[in-house]
Amino acid sequence: MITTSLGSIQEKEIFPGYFGRMIHTDNMTMAYWRIEAGASVPEHSHVNEQFVNGLEGSFELTVNGEPVMVGPGDIVVIPSNVKHSGKAITDCRLLDVFYPVREDYKNR
Repeated sequence: MITTSLGSIQEKEIFPGYFGRMIHTDNMTMAYWRIEAGASVPEHSHVNEQFVNGLEGSFELTVNGEPVMVGPGDIVVIPSNVKHSGKAITDCRLLDVFYPVREDYKNR
């Protein structure tokens, strides 16, 4: 069992303007993001399935060339190896859940 407070996890800048608090279990990674308006992440893909949940603000996510706006309460599921990119329209907060674990996020 893991118990913690999100505030006790050190925030790390993973990409310019993307500040994350990561929780890793044996099988998945949860990334709580604070993203500055205008910050973007270029098109990429990864083996991990990705669940995106909008918490605050407005974020434009493009999946397989199709743009979708993500706001509070919105959910987008990105299958494994599907190309996607994103840009914060306003300051925003997102929760990403990845399966399997994002090993590349463990040492950042």
